[in-house]
Amino acid sequence: MKHVRILHLLLLFVFVHACFAQADFAPYFYDNGPYSYNGNLALFSLSEDTAVGTQIYRLNGTDPEGQEVRYGLSFDPGSKEYFRVDPKSGNITLVEKLDREKQDSIDVLVSITDGQSKVVERVTIFVMDANDEKPEFQNMPAIIDVLETTESGSSIYKVEAVDRDTGSGGSVTYYLQSAQSTLFAIDRHSGVLRIKSGEMLDYEKAKTHFVIVIAKDGGGSFNGKEQFMSSSATLTINVIDAQDTLPSFIGTPYFGYVYEISVPGSEIFTVEARDGDVGNPNPIRYSFDDGDDGVFSINKTSGCITLLTLPIYLKREIFNIKVRASEVSPEGTLMDYEVTTVVIRVVDLNNNPPTFYGENGPQSTFELTMYEHPPEGEILRGLKITVNDSDQGANAKFNLRLIGPGRMLRVVPQTVLNEAQVTILVEDSAAMDYEKYHFLTYKLLAVEIDTPEKFSATADIVIHLLDTNDNAPKFSSDYYIARIPENSPGGSNVVTVTAFDPDSGPWGEVKYSIYGSGAELFLIKPDSGIIYTQPWASLDAEVRSKYNFYVKAEDTEGKYNLAEVFVTVLDLNDHSPAFYDNFLEKTMVIGAPVKIEAVDDDAEVPNNVIEYAIMKAEPENNIFDINADTGEIMLKSYIKSMAIIQNITKKRDCTWSLVVQARDRGHPSLTTTAVVKIDITEATQLKGGPLGSFLMQNRNKPLQILGMLAGIISLMIIVTVLISTATFMRNKKSNRILPNRRVKRRPKTQHTWLFKNPLKRPETNEQKFKVKEEEREPEVIVENVNHNNNAGRILRQWPPPPPPCAPPPPFCLPVERQWVVPTVSATVAPKPLKKAVVTRQDSVNKALVSELKMKLEQKRKSGH
Repeated sequence: MKHVRILHLLLLFVFVHACFAQADFAPYFYDNGPYSYNGNLALFSLSEDTAVGTQIYRLNGTDPEGQEVRYGLSFDPGSKEYFRVDPKSGNITLVEKLDREKQDSIDVLVSITDGQSKVVERVTIFVMDANDEKPEFQNMPAIIDVLETTESGSSIYKVEAVDRDTGSGGSVTYYLQSAQSTLFAIDRHSGVLRIKSGEMLDYEKAKTHFVIVIAKDGGGSFNGKEQFMSSSATLTINVIDAQDTLPSFIGTPYFGYVYEISVPGSEIFTVEARDGDVGNPNPIRYSFDDGDDGVFSINKTSGCITLLTLPIYLKREIFNIKVRASEVSPEGTLMDYEVTTVVIRVVDLNNNPPTFYGENGPQSTFELTMYEHPPEGEILRGLKITVNDSDQGANAKFNLRLIGPGRMLRVVPQTVLNEAQVTILVEDSAAMDYEKYHFLTYKLLAVEIDTPEKFSATADIVIHLLDTNDNAPKFSSDYYIARIPENSPGGSNVVTVTAFDPDSGPWGEVKYSIYGSGAELFLIKPDSGIIYTQPWASLDAEVRSKYNFYVKAEDTEGKYNLAEVFVTVLDLNDHSPAFYDNFLEKTMVIGAPVKIEAVDDDAEVPNNVIEYAIMKAEPENNIFDINADTGEIMLKSYIKSMAIIQNITKKRDCTWSLVVQARDRGHPSLTTTAVVKIDITEATQLKGGPLGSFLMQNRNKPLQILGMLAGIISLMIIVTVLISTATFMRNKKSNRILPNRRVKRRPKTQHTWLFKNPLKRPETNEQKFKVKEEEREPEVIVENVNHNNNAGRILRQWPPPPPPCAPPPPFCLPVERQWVVPTVSATVAPKPLKKAVVTRQDSVNKALVSELKMKLEQKRKSGH
């Protein structure tokens, strides 16, 4: 038995060995489990953040016969090839980017072959998640409306965000940006947005809030690092105002048109209404109330009116459809509503011109009565004008123009389609003046724009203006100049002023009055404007010749205007010229005139202008001339000396009597005469020679005399300063104090000082006179004896005046200085003498004469 069993085993071994010698066994993969990186890829998983080009796995297998194996990797047709394998080494490399959110598993066919047998296995590679996705908002950004009355803590919105990652990377929490400064809070897990506790929405403070919500994941690994990802979105919260205003239609009145070519379903017109609560407007639902006749329909949400039938089946030309706009509450119920009228016209051919309508139908004349000067921009509401063109479309489009005087009125609108209410506005209020126009007539013209027929229509607009008290009285002149002779009796008319008030009725009545400081002598008639003198007034041009005052013109309501009146009292020649005395005595030095003067008390020229004339002269007429304007009497030009006068008269008497007439230039001219006694004398030579001559010749030129004296004084000062300086320097060098003593010098022979005027020829001895020397200095008397035109010069009677006839020149020493001093004598005038004021020039002359006299005394003593 035992041997049989051994035999069977031997036979079996031989049989198996024979089988193996004849068979080829297939290669196979090693199965190293799910966490191995070599084998047959069974249960292999790969993170989606694996970089492209990474070696992720190595296929590993063997052949039972020990043959060399090759590896292969393939995908199902149409699938993306994410991996590539090295046939020899079996290394698998990632060649495409993985994305778990798009594909979380990859089916791969791996193969192993020994060249004769090939083994193919299907394996699934699982793509593992990495935190590479941001949370995505599902309902943001969004705009929501929240009533301002929503209670504090109420939920107003639920934010939803999804993160496609798995695990903690796919969990989402919510936050608010700037959470401290907002009125809202969000639940970080549920995303429910609430109004913060203790906070309320206020439409008046903020109508809109912008809330930025941040969605953040729980974090996860990405490329080997922990990563948190977030995203943000804005939620716009509009605060809704409380509902308290009806909806209103926009752009009324509404006019729609059905054209001949319109088809059912054509849009005719679209009305638009808005909730009056602009902060939180409700939706508007539109519907017809009346007038549609079943041939029109309206879209309840858009307000679009459409046609339901052909135009030929329309039974009316004009449809007045009542359209209702109702607010829809959030619950869907209808609330407040408003109704308007939509006028729909059926358009035909252009066979109707524009037509103007009044309240009672077509009208071609419109009249209105109104006050003048209405405010600019005011509507003339009394004119109820409607313009209409019954045609449709472009045939019903026309312009409106207003033709009339000036640009006082303006028409609105200027372009009309089909029909419009015509509005006339005031453009120039000032021009609408009752005083210029009692009524205004305008032509209102409507002319079609785009039609070849250019149909037109006109209407007359007549505006009757009513007067207002808009004008103050206005004088015919801003000032009036009147002249009235003096001595006119009281009540004499002076001038008539005229003012006109263009207003009508009592407003145009003018009353006159006068006032002012110059009006006390005058009266005015309130109705006529005649200005006349007071009954007791006596006008005298010599007392006052000019008056001016104001005249006022006033209407019944106190509007007034002013004008100025200038009254000149005309001077009459009622005063004769008058001399100071009817008998005058004058002393004339040959070569110098004497002046007489008369006064005329009349106020104006030529009545007070005096002309002088010599009526008679004794003993000889033809010796004197007189200046007719100034009254200066002078000798004829050829009389140069007393010898000539004595030769003419054959007498030694040098006294003349003249009858001089003073005549004014008034009409009639008045005259008066006076007797003038003139004593003629000749200038006496003064001691002093050329200096006296210079003083005499320049007695009418005080500036030259002052200049000469100033030069002499300056020279003496300079010499004194030089002498004092030299003395001081000498004493300083000697370094001793000199005794105060009086130095007497031997008198030297003093030569005559001769001052020659290079501009005048030397005078002859006959034209000079000598002044007698006295022991004491004479008193200088300053007075105006003649009261004539010599009053401007100060007369000094030193030495005493010579007799009427000049004495022969006295004997004088050749060493004595001589000078000439004018000497004039006259009788005392009847008026009291006034002591003249001694000027600086007089003091200088007096000092100079005293110095010259002292030097003459010294010469006389030294000669003795």
